[in-house]
Amino acid sequence: MPTHQHEHTNAAVKAAAGVAATGLIAAGALHALWTVDPWPLGSAAEFAETVVGVSEDRLPSVPLTLAVAAALGAAGYLVLSNGRIARTVGPEKLNRAALWTLAGVLAARGAGGLVTSGLDLGSAPEAYRHWDLALYSPLCLALAGLTGFVARRTAGRRTLRTRRDRTRGGAAR
Repeated sequence: MPTHQHEHTNAAVKAAAGVAATGLIAAGALHALWTVDPWPLGSAAEFAETVVGVSEDRLPSVPLTLAVAAALGAAGYLVLSNGRIARTVGPEKLNRAALWTLAGVLAARGAGGLVTSGLDLGSAPEAYRHWDLALYSPLCLALAGLTGFVARRTAGRRTLRTRRDRTRGGAAR
């Protein structure tokens, strides 16, 4: 690949990784906030109906919500590291599998939400279905696309670099 194309690809991957990670980390921060405040809504009951799609007595526990917040933060870091913005932690094959898994989970959530809310399946309140169609599902699909783009555009480079380093007797960077 010519140098200018490689630089363009790197810039596109870093941009996609940055946008996806920002979305994931922001969603994680919101989940952490929601353990103490129903922002941007006025009450826990309104929050439960609009954001979670359940009655207030069925809201997820604080530890579960914090676990989701931590998972979203970790997912954001995973995208940053695969986009070569942050340092990679752990084996590269595991990172690659995790990135593709993340893209798949986000795609499944997005598509599932569009189908479920769009066809009015289940018992979710109207307020939740509205926001699921307008924001939650499309956001998941956008994050899935960005994450998949990062995974696809970084797969070949890493394989080539690993092969080249092995033939030289060095370690993959």
